[in-house]
This record gives sequence, structure tokens and C-alpha cells, in this order.
Amino acid sequence: MYAVLETGGKQYRVKSGDKLEIERLNVEAGQAVTFDKVLLVSVDGQLKVGAPTVESASVVADVLLHKKGPKVVSYKMRRRKGYRKTIGHRQQLTLVQVKEIKA
Repeated sequence: MYAVLETGGKQYRVKSGDKLEIERLNVEAGQAVTFDKVLLVSVDGQLKVGAPTVESASVVADVLLHKKGPKVVSYKMRRRKGYRKTIGHRQQLTLVQVKEIKA
């Protein structure tokens, strides 16, 4: 059994027990979170495809921790002008573990 869910503008294929790094959620670590935007559910080979979401389907997961992603460095330069600029960014992430898929 697996499902495709959408969160943070991205889609993830998950099954029970999977760990995911997703965009930061406003939930404390150790709490449970429910994802209602389920786009597809597969139960024993039978597919349920939503238009746009599957009704009454949800994915329940536990929030394990909040962390920062790897540093991404952006460098800008204009030749012969003496202009150089370095910008760094670290994305805020949440690590979740899927408990169950409710179809």
C-alpha cells in the first residue's frame, strides 16, 4: 500500500514506515500531523486517483525533528566592473515518519 501526497509544493510517494524530509511544518517535534492532500492511493494493486485529491484519504505521520538543509551558495559577478556578491541559503526542513495511510 502506498500513496502520493502533496506538501510544500512537492509530491512524495510514501508507504508506511518511510522517513521524509519536507518543507518546514508549523508542528512541534513529537506531534502527529495529518496530510489531507492525497493525490493517489494504491491498495493491493487497486489505484484510486483523485481529481484533484482522493476523498476521505489521508496520511498520518509523526514529526521527528526540525533541521536545516545543506548550504547552497549563489555567486554573482559582472566582468570588468568589480562587482562580486556571494549569497548563502539553508532551507528549513522537517523530518517526518509515516505511520499509516488511511484510504
